[in-house]
Amino acid sequence: MSPSAAHVLATLVVAAHGAFVAFVVLGGLLVVRWRKLLYVHLAAVVWAVYVEWSGAICPLTPLENTLRATAGLEAYAGDFVGEYVFPILYPEGLTRSAQLAIGAAVIAVNGCIYVMLRRRRSNTFAS
Repeated sequence: MSPSAAHVLATLVVAAHGAFVAFVVLGGLLVVRWRKLLYVHLAAVVWAVYVEWSGAICPLTPLENTLRATAGLEAYAGDFVGEYVFPILYPEGLTRSAQLAIGAAVIAVNGCIYVMLRRRRSNTFAS
């Protein structure tokens, strides 16, 4: 694989990672509109909480690092993705307690969304 192709693929992996994180955090709002996403979203939430609480490494991270190494990249600086997306996905000084808090926040945000969805559904049947 050429270094430029590896660079493009590494950037796509980071974009997919970012999209997944956004889906985990806010995907419940999509479920309000498209109920068929319910089980996909719940599976994504369970996976994200598992990764945060267990300290596991998401498989996208080593894939991205391998692609970056193939591309000859050492630092994230230099483009939009490297400057703005990476610090969100890979913050410096990420501690175990921060990971636990992130997992709890994912559950809290989505719990609120699903409670709202459940109440809305119950009100529809009560009318």
